[in-house]
Amino acid sequence: MGSSKSQPESISGQEELILKVTKEIIVKFIEVGRVSPTSFAETFKAINDTVRDSIKR
Repeated sequence: MGSSKSQPESISGQEELILKVTKEIIVKFIEVGRVSPTSFAETFKAINDTVRDSIKR
């Protein structure tokens, strides 16, 4: 019987960099109280989009 589990896709180096930078910014915002659990998802997406746009320029 074959396994139907799919292999996790590896992310590119650029995508990994975007996620790391976004994480560092989010961590700093949490430390200074600018991000709360209720606003995390929205803020993470906004920061991630901004970092992504900045890197692609």
